Amino acid sequence: MAARGVLVTRPAGQGDALCEGINARGLRAHQLPLLALEPLAELPAAERTRVLALDEFHHIIFISANAVRFGMEVIENYWPQLPLGLNWYAVGDGTARALAAFGVTAQTPGSDMTSEGLLALPGLQHCSGERVLLVKGEGGREALARALVARGARVDTLACYRRLAPALASGEFAAAVARWDIGLVMISSGEGLANMLALLSPEESSKLQDICLLLPSGRVAAAAAAAGFRHCLVAGNASDKAMLRALDEWVADTGDK
Repeated sequence: MAARGVLVTRPAGQGDALCEGINARGLRAHQLPLLALEPLAELPAAERTRVLALDEFHHIIFISANAVRFGMEVIENYWPQLPLGLNWYAVGDGTARALAAFGVTAQTPGSDMTSEGLLALPGLQHCSGERVLLVKGEGGREALARALVARGARVDTLACYRRLAPALASGEFAAAVARWDIGLVMISSGEGLANMLALLSPEESSKLQDICLLLPSGRVAAAAAAAGFRHCLVAGNASDKAMLRALDEWVADTGDK
C-alpha cells in the first residue's frame, strides 16, 4: 500500500525541515499553512518607547522563534549594539537558536516549551519590582503576563507582528486533504487549529474527524476533541523533534506507512 500523506501546517517557509524528517521516514509530506505572519506596518508609540528603554528592563522574554524574527529586527533598529546586563529568555530551543544568531544567549525551560515552563525558571521566581518585556505577536494567551504580575513584576509587551488566517478558498483545505490522502495533520498551535476549524464546513469537518491530528499540547488537543475530532495525538511540544517523535509513535501504533 502506498504511504499515506502527512500534512504540515506551519507558516510558509517554516515547515521544510519537518517535511524532510517525514519523507525520511518513508511517508509523504505535504504543506498547507494554517497561519500567515506579517510584521506590523508601524510600531505603536507606546511600544516604541519600551524599545528605546530596553536597558531599563531586567528580563526580556521571547515567546517564539517568530517573535525573534520580527522582534530583533525592531530592536536592532534602535539598538545596533544591544545593552548589557539583561536576562534573556526563550520559550524553547528553536527560539534560543534564533536568538543566538543575534549574539544573544538565552535561558530556556528545556522540553517544557510553555508559559508554565518559563515560569519555572529560577530567574523568574523572585521578580517583584523588576521590569519584564514580553516579545510576541499581537493577541495570544495572557497567562504568562498574569503570572508574572502576580509575582510582583512590572510587565510590558512588545507586539511586533500579527498572525492571520490563511488565504484559502472555501473547500480548498478539505479538498487538499482528500487529494493527498492525508492520514495525519500536524498542527503547531491553538490558533492554527482554530483556523482549520473555521475553514471547514460542518459536512467537511464530519468527514475529516477520523483523521489523526498531531497537536502541540494537551490544551490544544482538548479543543480539537471538543470540536469532534476523535483521534488526537499530543506531542511533547511544538518543536520539529517532538513532532517527529510523536509521528514515530503514530506509525508504530497504526502501521500507517
